Amino acid sequence: MDERPVWAEAVGTPGGVEVWWDEPRPAEGGRRCVVRRAADGTLSDVLPAGWNARNRLVEYGGRSWRPLPGGGLVFTNWSDQRVYRLDGGDPVALTPEGPFHYGDLYLPPGRPEVWAVRETRTSGAPERDLVAVPLGGGEVRVIARAQHFLMNPRLSPGGGHVSWIGWNHPNMPWDGTELCVAPLSADGTAGPHTVVAGGPEESVIQVEWRDAESLYAITDPTGWWNIHLVHLDGTTRNLTPLSQEFGDAPWKPGLTWFALAGDRIVTMYGTSDGRRLAVLDPATGDLRDIGGESTYWAPTLSFAGGKAAGVAASPYTPYEVTLVDLDGGARAAVSAPKALPERALLPTPEPVTIEGVHAHLYPPHGVSGPAPYVVFVHGGPTGTSPLVLDLEIAYFTSRGLGVAEVNYGGSTGYGRAYRERLRHQWGVVDVQDCAKVARGLVATGRADAARIAIRGGSAGGWTTVAALVHSDVFAGGVAHYAITDPESWAAETHDFESRYLDGLVGPLPETRSRYRERSPLLHAGRASGPCLMLHGLEDAIVDVGQAERFVGELERHGKEWALLTFPGEQHGWRREETIIAVLEAELAFYGLIFGFETPEVPPLDLKGRA
Repeated sequence: MDERPVWAEAVGTPGGVEVWWDEPRPAEGGRRCVVRRAADGTLSDVLPAGWNARNRLVEYGGRSWRPLPGGGLVFTNWSDQRVYRLDGGDPVALTPEGPFHYGDLYLPPGRPEVWAVRETRTSGAPERDLVAVPLGGGEVRVIARAQHFLMNPRLSPGGGHVSWIGWNHPNMPWDGTELCVAPLSADGTAGPHTVVAGGPEESVIQVEWRDAESLYAITDPTGWWNIHLVHLDGTTRNLTPLSQEFGDAPWKPGLTWFALAGDRIVTMYGTSDGRRLAVLDPATGDLRDIGGESTYWAPTLSFAGGKAAGVAASPYTPYEVTLVDLDGGARAAVSAPKALPERALLPTPEPVTIEGVHAHLYPPHGVSGPAPYVVFVHGGPTGTSPLVLDLEIAYFTSRGLGVAEVNYGGSTGYGRAYRERLRHQWGVVDVQDCAKVARGLVATGRADAARIAIRGGSAGGWTTVAALVHSDVFAGGVAHYAITDPESWAAETHDFESRYLDGLVGPLPETRSRYRERSPLLHAGRASGPCLMLHGLEDAIVDVGQAERFVGELERHGKEWALLTFPGEQHGWRREETIIAVLEAELAFYGLIFGFETPEVPPLDLKGRA
């Protein structure tokens, strides 16, 4: 469940700096509402009830809205995937009905249009192009068609060129992408493009124009995502030659890790153990921290009127939209404050490294000596668990359960070499790393060896069920919308990830034996403990059949299991009633396998339990 704003934007006005962001509304069916904070501090919902600023670009969704000069809004609406304009009153559709999905919205300076990546889904693989949508209505214009996947369209100063980032199967965008530049003709279409940075083994993830002849780009030829100056002739210079990450995996087209601030750059950098906000002087490479006590900044950043707007968190504060004065250093959380438990109930996290594996430990409240622990496994698998306040974790630690978040080999935040530990080793390295952390907790007296569970969602759900069948460490597992059989998943999943497993396991059919050896579905009889499966019935990324077939095999082998499904939910939990039901079922599950009472939540029925 994602409780943070995905996008935030600062807007300069005559009265000062406004800040716009989107926020989840679980009580309103899980919609994303765009919120505006005026320069005087007044908060207002921009998007009327019933409208949802989301889209299905590459299924995970791209940048879904932009504020317009004068206070209007352009956005994509979830229910029909069309682009709308809102200037008070009812939103007006700018794009036609059809098999189209728009995302990664961008307002090119000086042009009365919004640019977007358009995905057309008919028969066969989706097609994508860069398009211009007139803000006053009219025909959608194709700017460029190039690689199979596209993101980050940008117009050069003076309007002479267009740039974008593209890549093709079997690469994922963190494997290798190309930074493309093409001349823009008078009719608004792009000519033949030139690749000025990137390649099959270099990942460019964000680009902004510096001037008409050069761009700033986050790319990783050194093995770390650093900021580079890229000239149109292809020459580059690393402005931040550090073993630090200035970006991470671009699961959602349109993410931003830096923003231009005149002749300076405001940027985030660090690792998954801590990501700072700083001002970079491109001429000297000097970095000046301005993030204050916030220890992690989410990948959305913008600048206007001397101030940067982003989304920040710390181990004791949730993600908040934050406005930072670049010169004065003043910082203020501008989003509405969230109700939090007493500070005494919040765990104090500890970053650790156990046998080369990065992890964050959250101790249980009020428990001394070896305690029951749950290993949390993030999704992706090319993702990460940052060291920030997570009320889901606090829900369990406040009830006497310790939590260990494992950033296993393959995680972002620690450089390409650490990510590449998972190449062709998914289902092996991730399982081994989680087991190493669990055994380390036992060896140091923190955890009770007989009471350690594992849980995760999506790819983390895969690692959960793989650890149950391929190790003997865990007493049970909770798998949210999990992959349970990699070969069938590769055949039935969406286009963006349809070749992901080429790098994680190996190409098919050449490496089919690996798929079969690692498949939890085919080895369900080895499960070391019970399994709770949780799945949304509208999941287009991992079909519910993955869960249904797995519990069928558990049943056939006499193992204990439960499967809960949720109508109206996709890949992740967004509705208030689902979020509550999932947490309560998970707590009840731990009570059953660890042997403690959970009278505050509904009972859970484990099939096959005597």
